[in-house]
Amino acid sequence: MGFFIASIANISYLQEDNFNDLEKTMLLSSLESVPGHTISRQLDVVYGSTVRSKHVGRDLMAGLKNIVGGELTGYTELLEESRQEATQRMIDKARGLGANAIVGIRFSTSNIAQGASELFVYGTAVVVQPVTPKLPDPFSS
Repeated sequence: MGFFIASIANISYLQEDNFNDLEKTMLLSSLESVPGHTISRQLDVVYGSTVRSKHVGRDLMAGLKNIVGGELTGYTELLEESRQEATQRMIDKARGLGANAIVGIRFSTSNIAQGASELFVYGTAVVVQPVTPKLPDPFSS
């Protein structure tokens, strides 16, 4: 899936109650468009990033997990928090430009120093309008 809705307060997947307050949502898409919408204005490239370092306790537990195998849940949680923080920063920048959607979203990671990594997310801030489907005229022949 390349399309989801994010709440300004926190990143959340499409939920019915989000439709009641659309001005508080930001449409996010990894596609170059937003399904069911047309792009009326392209604003600018927006990004968000965060740099995180490893925790000594997490490193110790990860070392033990490497021996016996299994998911490194400490690092999984760290990456999830990083993705949410970087995405929220990108949304805040897009909202400041007057956007209601971000398209072409991509994530990237890089090592900054030993034990520290950056998570970077970027996309294009746009203004979109919903496409109203035209219903067939029941009285035409």
